[in-house]
Amino acid sequence: MKPIFSKDPSLQLRLFLAMMAAIAAIMADSWLERFVKIRTYMDTAVSPFYFLANGSRQMLDNLSQILANRAQLALENRALRQKLLLKNSEQQLLGQYREENARLRELLGSPLRQDEQKMITQVIFTSSNPYSDQVVIDKGLNHGVYVGQPIISDKGLVGQVIATSQLTSRVMLICDASHALPTQVLRNDIRVIVAGHGCNEDLQLEHLPRHTDIRIGDMLVTSGLGGRFPEGYPVAVVSSVTIDTHRAYTVIRARPTASLQRLRYLLLLWGGGEAALRRDEITGLYTTSGLSPESQQDTVNPSVSFLQRYPGNR
Repeated sequence: MKPIFSKDPSLQLRLFLAMMAAIAAIMADSWLERFVKIRTYMDTAVSPFYFLANGSRQMLDNLSQILANRAQLALENRALRQKLLLKNSEQQLLGQYREENARLRELLGSPLRQDEQKMITQVIFTSSNPYSDQVVIDKGLNHGVYVGQPIISDKGLVGQVIATSQLTSRVMLICDASHALPTQVLRNDIRVIVAGHGCNEDLQLEHLPRHTDIRIGDMLVTSGLGGRFPEGYPVAVVSSVTIDTHRAYTVIRARPTASLQRLRYLLLLWGGGEAALRRDEITGLYTTSGLSPESQQDTVNPSVSFLQRYPGNR
């Protein structure tokens, strides 16, 4: 007598088929360039959900600003006026420092990028994956963003763009476990590689001999090696120096200068050859929309570059 209900495949067989399908998809993704376009289309399709999820936070922020009492706003206004006065007094010497810096670089034969551009962007999504530290920003291919583009905050280096769609981009943070970048010690110009070990832990300096002249409190800045990141942007501050007595090297950790777990507003950087190309693209976009680049509040064209950095993926 035949059974009324057919027997389903075993769980082991289902697991095996699922694993084989996953391995096949991973291999096809790494070998076929067509999957890059597929990911771009999928990111573009998912972008509206990012903006929708971020809309509730923006509404709450706007509501909290509206409900702020008048006394608090008056105190903040007074404090901001005092800071503005101090900044204006410091800015009076900026022109002189700029000219001196240009003359010194001419004497040293060290080129300075004058065409660097910056654009303000906002974090709209933070990845909850414990094995990767990435965020999604609200600028994409339509704004001239490209893969490998460096991103900074008001405190220092944040990461680089690893994937783009038409409206959004995905950014790998410098604390990601698969990220490393060349830096140099600001005090003595020693060049070191800084690797991420997750945003819950400090960065680690790799492949250092035992008697390397690095101390607690030393500032690490981008070295500019590799040409991807500009030179001189703050990366981290050395937080601990431990000498391994069993091995001939020193374990050094550094705390990032940027608050990588509390990111909101960031700056996209364009420099060198990319700056001219991306500037033309962005200008064309603004022209077609009836606006000029100068009228955009989220685009900054600084007169002096702040120095630069280079992170690369391991």
